[in-house]
Amino acid sequence: MPMNKSTSTAGGIHVNQDSDGKATRVRLLDFSTAPMRAFHLSWFAFFVCFVAWFGIAPLMAVVRDDLKLTKAQVGNTVIASVAITVLARFLTGWLCDRFGPRRTYSALLFFGSFPVMCIGLAHSYQSFLFFRLAIGLVGASFVITQYHTSVMFAPRIVGTANATSAGWGNLGGGVAQWFMPLLAGAIVGLGADRFLSWRLAMIVPGIGMLITGVLYYFLTQDTPNATPFAPRKGAQAFWEAAGDYRVWVLFLLYGACFGVEITIDNVAALYFKDSFHVSLKLAGLLASATGMMNIFARAVGGIVADWTGGNWGLRGRSLLLGLVIFAEGLALTMFSRLASLGSATAAYLLFGLLVCMACGVTYAVVPLIQPRAIGSVSGIVGAGGNVGAVLAGFLFKAESISGSQALSILGMVVAATAFSVLLLRFNEAEAPQRALVGASVIQAQSAD
Repeated sequence: MPMNKSTSTAGGIHVNQDSDGKATRVRLLDFSTAPMRAFHLSWFAFFVCFVAWFGIAPLMAVVRDDLKLTKAQVGNTVIASVAITVLARFLTGWLCDRFGPRRTYSALLFFGSFPVMCIGLAHSYQSFLFFRLAIGLVGASFVITQYHTSVMFAPRIVGTANATSAGWGNLGGGVAQWFMPLLAGAIVGLGADRFLSWRLAMIVPGIGMLITGVLYYFLTQDTPNATPFAPRKGAQAFWEAAGDYRVWVLFLLYGACFGVEITIDNVAALYFKDSFHVSLKLAGLLASATGMMNIFARAVGGIVADWTGGNWGLRGRSLLLGLVIFAEGLALTMFSRLASLGSATAAYLLFGLLVCMACGVTYAVVPLIQPRAIGSVSGIVGAGGNVGAVLAGFLFKAESISGSQALSILGMVVAATAFSVLLLRFNEAEAPQRALVGASVIQAQSAD
């Protein structure tokens, strides 16, 4: 494996790697080692997929006018965009265990780009619903990102690595909220009408996925020490993961954080526009705040979880998760009840911070409970996020429930779900992690 000039050795083992070649630090400016190449390519691939997945959300006001959609139909498209991801994440976790992350990610990026680019061909509710359903497949990219970083980083740092890579990838959801309206506006400025603009705008993230798929295939490898990938054949890994009740508790908890996050990504722009009567561009900018929090908040969750795990083990990590999710639910309820744009935006920012942190803490626990089936555990828990989003989506399609009422109900459900962490039990011998960790493990060092 390539080694930085600044990396010394001790007993034949790189000081920044363990005996299996896994990285023990996140060195942000290191692009020479396999773990850091996987880190950077995986978060970037997830970022591109997230822009593609939620690129249409901030344009829905225009799409609604173009296709003459009802509130229920808009709600159905929101549900469709996250529903198929449930199955895709189950399947992708197994594919990673079977074929490795490099080939799985490259294939997803390549095939997923086509419905993204082709959604502009929709001219009816039914065809638009079909394309939003198909685009939901790219949401499985999260599982591969978490799988690849989980196998590349040592247990004491894996929470930080997972949270940072996933957080920077999730940032694509926030970027999409302001970038896509600006892109559509630029297309209008070139002479297209606004109904054509949203169709042409969606081609851009699709092309980004194609290019990223090629880069991923040629620049990453499946294992940290360049040994051939050893597949888990059959359904053994999946059933090992599925047989552990703790996986399903985390499935529920991830629905209460990531499921809520992507629901808000889908509805926030419309909520701000309809409730506070702001412009489409301002609504998109305000809605982007939650997604933009991922640039640091999810990483903070992982760092705090690693520090907590170093002092109080897996039990400490799980209790931290429950605390953050409970606070997230309270913040969302508060946001739903504020009528002033200024105070509502402040509550929205607090909610965004907490929901992103909760996602980071979840995946600081995930890779440590079934290390032999990381792909399947990541897939099942990741699917929980989308199940939560599907269930939440029904609140926003109901004609009898206003947007603020839906947000309030969702916030209370999230707060109640937090108490399920009390069901989790761990054998600390499962995950050797008692080491001093924290923010200092992320080092922005140059590769020379």
